[in-house]
Amino acid sequence: MARSMLTRRLWSSPLSTKPSLLGEHLKEADPEIYQILQKEIRRQRHFINLIPSENFTSQAVLDALGSVMQNKYSEGYPGARYYGGNEHIDESETLCQKRALETYRLDPQEWGVNVQPLSGSPANLYAYSALLNTHDRIMGLDLPHGGHLSHGYQTPTKKISMISKYFETFPYRLDESTGLIDYDKLLENALLYRPKIIIAGTSAYSRLIDYERMRSIADQAGAYLLSDMAHVSGLVAADVIPSPFQYSDVVTTTTHKSLRGPRGAMIFYRKGVRRTTKKGEKEMYDLEGPINASVFPGHQGGPHNHTITALAVALKQAQSKEFKEYQKTVLANAKALAERLGNSAYTGGLGYNIVSGGTDNHLVLVDLKSKDIDGARVERVLELCGVAANKNTVPGDKSALKPGGLRMGSPAMTTRGFQPSDFARVAEIVDRAVAIAIKVDKNARSDAEGKGKKNPRAVKSFLEFLKDGTEVSEILTLRQEVEDWVGTFPEPWVTDGAAR
Repeated sequence: MARSMLTRRLWSSPLSTKPSLLGEHLKEADPEIYQILQKEIRRQRHFINLIPSENFTSQAVLDALGSVMQNKYSEGYPGARYYGGNEHIDESETLCQKRALETYRLDPQEWGVNVQPLSGSPANLYAYSALLNTHDRIMGLDLPHGGHLSHGYQTPTKKISMISKYFETFPYRLDESTGLIDYDKLLENALLYRPKIIIAGTSAYSRLIDYERMRSIADQAGAYLLSDMAHVSGLVAADVIPSPFQYSDVVTTTTHKSLRGPRGAMIFYRKGVRRTTKKGEKEMYDLEGPINASVFPGHQGGPHNHTITALAVALKQAQSKEFKEYQKTVLANAKALAERLGNSAYTGGLGYNIVSGGTDNHLVLVDLKSKDIDGARVERVLELCGVAANKNTVPGDKSALKPGGLRMGSPAMTTRGFQPSDFARVAEIVDRAVAIAIKVDKNARSDAEGKGKKNPRAVKSFLEFLKDGTEVSEILTLRQEVEDWVGTFPEPWVTDGAAR
């Protein structure tokens, strides 16, 4: 009896004291990081976030991201793990897969999904590697025309994306007279180049993709059609823009942009019959095994289970009526921004050149070259005024470091509660920032010339002259206006909830 009580005390003694290192909240455990986090919370609260690839995720998603699900290793797939103790991890991942198919209205007999990719660019690499051999051919939209690095961008002198080293890549482009994808030229080049994958996906294209036309081109070229819907996956989930699934063999997406989930990615793949030959024989898809093997063990080890759990939460939210109304407002807000910026002064607009003439989705791409200013300078002035946007290449640009465009989107501030009238005001704020940038640029050139600098028009000279903007009264005034205004809109997270 005495020995039993002693044994019980020995086993229970670690539970009787809470180790302060493990039991403290962030505020007590690491005040330095806590203060950085508090500053970022304040920045997000008082900034106008126009970056179309960013959003504010929900408190429930943040709760899942900070949960004990991150403690578990689970190499493999549900029911086939290389570690024990994965019963509930399997439940979470299986539920996430089920919800992913439900969210996009897919038949599990015809589609499967891998939810383990860590982010979007790796997900694309995993998909290419599953379908192709090294140095097989890919066609994707050219980066300066609205494509993405992970679609294989290269310049005449350098392979920028590693995708263009692993595989052979050839771009298709926009018709520069319209700002729209040139499908006729794409078909012509695809029939000559004969790629094994054609990518239907963009990162700075404000119009809808004609997936049916892309399917036809892929079929004529004998290629797989891979649709990268990373930017528009939330809009597709809400069924407010056309879905790529009907026409695609593979669909990839990130999960943190318009879908408003955690930072992760998904790869959807077809199952069943791919096509029927002229002899009447059925050719079956063989994508599930190669794609799953490409993710693990081909490229990744253990998945991030806290992210997969958080994604399951986000996918449930994406099936709600509230989410669909949110996405409708995302579209309305982007149109309001484009119209206020792009309409002529005679019709109440500000007279900017909008690439393609408008928007059908969540983003607006402005060509600033007619204002004799570039996106890099305007981006910095906007940042100092409390507005986050990003410089972006537009058709005709020669430098990605000094691009002529500015890319803006509506998802993040729509989450904060902005309506079309608010985005009309945002357009006016952007216009004021452009005017400030033009004025500062003129003064910076004069200053650089007076100092005998070799290239007075360089962005570096502009930034050195501007510094932190505190010497430009117009910036200080606009920054205060922005902070006071945006701070009145609610943020989706519980106050200080993630930083206790």
